[in-house]
Amino acid sequence: MMLFHQAPFRRTPHTMPLNSSTMSNAAESLTVDDVRHVARLARLAMAEDRLPVMRDSLVAILGHIAQLQAVDTRDLEPMAQPLPMRNRLRADEPGKTMSTAELLANAPKTEGDFIAVPKVLGGDSA
Repeated sequence: MMLFHQAPFRRTPHTMPLNSSTMSNAAESLTVDDVRHVARLARLAMAEDRLPVMRDSLVAILGHIAQLQAVDTRDLEPMAQPLPMRNRLRADEPGKTMSTAELLANAPKTEGDFIAVPKVLGGDSA
């Protein structure tokens, strides 16, 4: 069952590498038809009056990406985190625990030596 009209995909060859100048050019040449096409690929319903607004937003996003791609990162090592991080491990030593009576005294509802909670799957709540 098809829920929406499915037009054939428009394929564009990617022959140029993406760098800051090609991203800037792509942002400048972005049309409302391109936005409509991207929205369709993403399966987004978009009103015609929103397309120019989305075009401006996409141009701004592509402009920011062009700025990021213009930064020379050849001498930087790849990293998973921007800040140095270390695990702070401590010894796993058992400490003082509550007795069953103390624990059950803090529970809102109990059944015998158990804490009563609402059922998650099916049936009435406890």
